[in-house]
Amino acid sequence: MIVKVGTCGFQRSRKLHFSNLDVVEVQQTFYDPPNPETLAKWRREAPSQFEFTVKAWMLITHRYNKMLWRRLKRDIPGDPENYGDFKLNKYTIWALEETLKSAKALDAKILVFQSPQSFRPTDENLRNVLNFFKENSLKEFIIVWEPRGEWWERQDLLKKIHEEVNIYIAGDVLRGRIPKHKQNLLYTRLHGLGGRGEVNYKYKYTDDDLKRLKDIIYTYSPETSYVMFNNVYAYDDAIRFKKQLEN
Repeated sequence: MIVKVGTCGFQRSRKLHFSNLDVVEVQQTFYDPPNPETLAKWRREAPSQFEFTVKAWMLITHRYNKMLWRRLKRDIPGDPENYGDFKLNKYTIWALEETLKSAKALDAKILVFQSPQSFRPTDENLRNVLNFFKENSLKEFIIVWEPRGEWWERQDLLKKIHEEVNIYIAGDVLRGRIPKHKQNLLYTRLHGLGGRGEVNYKYKYTDDDLKRLKDIIYTYSPETSYVMFNNVYAYDDAIRFKKQLEN
């Protein structure tokens, strides 16, 4: 089994990430995709074996939210109500095309979609997900989706989505968010541990946590695992986990 360890975003210099980790999930593309020339420069700076994954633009997954959308640096076409919830229309296709420009500039093979907790497992939202991920332009990529909230109580739907549109379900495996169906790729985004299994980005993983993480991954036993730390101590914890894998 191949295990690739990285972080969601750069916490230290790019040089340190490139030298000591396997992969980084680019976060800027979630808020407003940078100029592709900037991303192509990152690709040139990185070793050939270093991998980038790309987090898809929030306009595809998230409804209008004043606090979140204020991070946009450009005007967007049409009414904000046209965006979010995996709606399939000319506006979300435009947002997807901008995301794909970023992925191609980075030579990224994996696109990561993360939906908010407010995107619940309703019949309409299920249809949106299935229709969106049938989009032809996605077929050259490996697609990963991290649902939040109630979707994890509907493992039957997660299995249906995985099988029907050939996407991989991602979650925080240390918080119990792991697909019960078998996937040959496991992508886990680790957001820290709080009370009652809540997210706590300020959490620093213990040695026991990292041992449990290793055990979970090896028990699930996919062909490839991506272990992506997304807490305040992400870089340090990723380095420690790589050492854990050597033991």
